[in-house]
Amino acid sequence: MLDSRHEARVSHQKTAALTLEEVLVSIVVLAMLAGVILRSLRQPRDWAKEDWRKTTWCVNNLKQVGLAYRIWEGDNNGKYPMQVSMTNGGSMELVAAGNVVTAFQVMSNELSTPKLVVCPQDVSRDCATNFTTDFNNSRISYFVAVDADKNNPQSLLSGDANFEIGGVPIKSGLLEISSNTPMAWSAARHKFYGYILLADGSVQEVNNSMLTNWLHQTGLATNRLAIP
Repeated sequence: MLDSRHEARVSHQKTAALTLEEVLVSIVVLAMLAGVILRSLRQPRDWAKEDWRKTTWCVNNLKQVGLAYRIWEGDNNGKYPMQVSMTNGGSMELVAAGNVVTAFQVMSNELSTPKLVVCPQDVSRDCATNFTTDFNNSRISYFVAVDADKNNPQSLLSGDANFEIGGVPIKSGLLEISSNTPMAWSAARHKFYGYILLADGSVQEVNNSMLTNWLHQTGLATNRLAIP
């Protein structure tokens, strides 16, 4: 009896043990599961990192645009391109009609590259290769404030142009808005945020409610923006 029980226990142990092949298969399956889990945990962080990088580029672009404005007005009696007649090398007449292109074209030497006027999160636009042959509204992300005033440091100068009014995206051309216009950012670039460049050269992150406040702070009954 004792021998038969002993033999049964040994037999059970042999059948209960995993074979080498089963162990290897288990290791492979666990490794695959671990890889899937790690990728799923890492991917949101990668997306966040990419968004942060593109946002940083947008801010840097606008700061470079602000520097170009400052250099240009320093060489033109303290006036921006939209305040100088075209006959004197500016872009006043065309910008007042809503033409954004000429404002940046006359500053091409100061900007050095058309890449600076495209927001990295504006997936609907590609960078131009130069400021002449392929430079147009579809290669520009930023508006131009027609009434920018260097003597008013908090006045609008440029910034993201993905506005909407009453939920409707604005069109290219001259946009005239009063201080109580229900302006808002679309979700197209910075997820209902935007970046504006002020006459003092600073770049501000602005949400929808702050955007309304900036329109009040300009002190203008009507703000005119040239939209690409």
